[in-house]
Amino acid sequence: MMWETASREELLQIVAAQQATIVAQQEQIAAQQEQIAALTARVQELEARLGTDSHNSSKPPASDEPGAKPHPQSLRTPSGRKPGGQPGHTGHTLHLVAAPDAVRVHAPVQCGACGRSLANVAASRRERRQVVDLPPVRPQVVEHQAETKTCPACGAETTAAFPPGVAAPAQYGPGVAAVAVYLHQAQLLPLARTAEVLAELFGCPLTEGTVARAVRACHAQLAGVEAAIKAAVTQAPVAHFDETGLDLGGQTAWLHVASTAHLTFYAAHRKRGRVALTEIGVLPSFTGRAVHDGWAAYWQGAQCQHALCNAHHLRELTFVAEQLGQPWAQDLQAVLRESKHAVDAARAAGAVELAAEVKREFVHRYDAALAAGLQANPPPAPTGKRGRPKRGKAGSLVARLQTHQAATLAFMEDFAVPFDNNQAERDIRMTKVRQKISGCFRTAAGADQFCRIRGYVSTLRKQQLSVFAALRAAIVGAPPMPALA
Repeated sequence: MMWETASREELLQIVAAQQATIVAQQEQIAAQQEQIAALTARVQELEARLGTDSHNSSKPPASDEPGAKPHPQSLRTPSGRKPGGQPGHTGHTLHLVAAPDAVRVHAPVQCGACGRSLANVAASRRERRQVVDLPPVRPQVVEHQAETKTCPACGAETTAAFPPGVAAPAQYGPGVAAVAVYLHQAQLLPLARTAEVLAELFGCPLTEGTVARAVRACHAQLAGVEAAIKAAVTQAPVAHFDETGLDLGGQTAWLHVASTAHLTFYAAHRKRGRVALTEIGVLPSFTGRAVHDGWAAYWQGAQCQHALCNAHHLRELTFVAEQLGQPWAQDLQAVLRESKHAVDAARAAGAVELAAEVKREFVHRYDAALAAGLQANPPPAPTGKRGRPKRGKAGSLVARLQTHQAATLAFMEDFAVPFDNNQAERDIRMTKVRQKISGCFRTAAGADQFCRIRGYVSTLRKQQLSVFAALRAAIVGAPPMPALA
């Protein structure tokens, strides 16, 4: 009896030990599966980084690896025509002017056949050719003399005042300052090269400090114009927003742009997100349609309607299709491209909106592609950790396109809304060129000067106004106000 009892207890102990071992093994397997899943996701993320370039992400073309095959960026379909001027194109070339500055007559001295002198023979016809050239440029020095006269009645001396702006025994005039600002801010030459050009081409050997003073003077005169441009962009029905990193005093800062087809406003800030947008002050007061990328800060605190950049979406969908092999991405690309072409064709035909059945068909196809995307990238299960679980590139893209479907398809509902955010990207591109040429901004004041003057220059060019003439007028305190409507 005792033996049977002891054996049963031993058996129960063995079974309990085995059950404990099984539970421990199951916990270990679960932990290993979780670790494998995390490592697999990490490997996919790293492989995805290696697989991204300018054609399937927001990376600029300059970041592509050497020798990488270039990928077309344009959304336009091939026209089938050869490059260059098309039949019927009038072209642009030099034409003879009616009143040249100088005329030089070249007469034959003797007959080319018999050698007889032709000195006193009148010409039977003339062939005209004109050469347009630049004469040697030298500065014009104007001396101002202020006379002092003695009154014959009381004997007091009265000295004439010098004209406004003539304050030193020798100084450069507003024309030289305007050229300096134009070369430095509009043509993006560094200070040293600006001074070098002025010395070699115009005979005006300025120092870098003199160029910097001219820039500061122009910046001060444009304060009112910048405020007017900022207010006009804030009140626009559709405006574009974007930002790019810049080196400010050795630290990363951000250059923000808010623009329309006719106006450009820039602002430099140490921050990128909501704090910067709030302090800059355009987006919080904007009530129109804001076109931007998927950066979360553009949605925070904004009271306006939104439109997402579909050029970004097409590149991201290219990545999902090529690198992850998910066919729904190609289906959604086709929907976006075809709807864009439909809108372009309708607009060209004079329509103000798409037919209701056409829009319904595009929306149906959009929803079907997203449903397939959601099936391929289901939301991850809660992990118990703080924060939202990562969904990866494809899952995050599906979530964004689903949550912000109205903003994605805004171009299809309202023809005033563009398909992409290329306007802001074009406006911000030259600031990147400036960084490549001149490097960083040493001070915040220098960045602010660039933003104000460059925003004015960009606005003038959009409105096809003379940049140099406007800068010269700004130097003397009378900058032309661009059209704000």
